[in-house]
Amino acid sequence: MRHYFMSDMPDLVGRELGVSDWLEVTQDLVNGFGASTLDLDWMHIDPERAARESPFGGPIAFGFWTLSMLTHFSHNVGMWPRDAVFGLNYGLDRVRWINPVKIGARIRMRCTLRGFDPREDGGYLIRTSNIVELEDGRPALAAEWLGVFHPHKSLA
Repeated sequence: MRHYFMSDMPDLVGRELGVSDWLEVTQDLVNGFGASTLDLDWMHIDPERAARESPFGGPIAFGFWTLSMLTHFSHNVGMWPRDAVFGLNYGLDRVRWINPVKIGARIRMRCTLRGFDPREDGGYLIRTSNIVELEDGRPALAAEWLGVFHPHKSLA
């Protein structure tokens, strides 16, 4: 993983920032997400029923769990500039769930920088294109993610 500074980011627009490590999707991770969001849909948390009744032959991850993993992967690909004291979510554009993520699958994220623009409040708006892919190379999710990074005050 490369480590970037905010001053590097404008020159990286249009380039891939990185590819994350693989993450195995476990039933425990998915169950925890279901419990925390109060979504107990059987297709995600009931392996026996999902094996019997689901068109996928077993349980699949929640789509929103897959989306939420962008945060984990973002730290792994070097999206966070080293001189950012904090980052905040700003929004998502054009999120698409393309292929289901089965329990036991491995996923990773490819992150491309689409924009890095200064804001009036001293922060920077970052726009990234993110593809979560399955180990067989098929995309599971595509999302354009927006965030705001703020530099350390001593560096601003």
